[in-house]
Amino acid sequence: QVQLVESGGGLVQAGGSLRLSCAASGRTFSSYTMGWFRQAPGKEREFVAAIKWSGRITYYADSVKGRFTISRDNAKNTVYLQMNSLKSEDTADYYCAADSRWLVVIPDEYDYWGQGTQVTVSS
Repeated sequence: QVQLVESGGGLVQAGGSLRLSCAASGRTFSSYTMGWFRQAPGKEREFVAAIKWSGRITYYADSVKGRFTISRDNAKNTVYLQMNSLKSEDTADYYCAADSRWLVVIPDEYDYWGQGTQVTVSS
């Protein structure tokens, strides 16, 4: 079992930055692929980024490539999402998720989910 808790969301102006954190419980955190997803009002949940268990391999949605950076600290059981050059279209609830496989970009295939943290980008 893995329990996930996101934090770091908030209100930011366009062009600004935020760093999201996802703290995980469970001794096997370091063996999981970790992903970030987001869901805007009235839209389906979409893939944002993923990082392999080692932290050496990452993958991004085209919409955030070059602006967002996913990282992890296995010693702290935490995964991060650094978001720079934020745009109004980045406004959404952001969720972290864990899965035992690589590479999974479909939300329904992830095993564990956090409760989400809200990000609002004002233009």
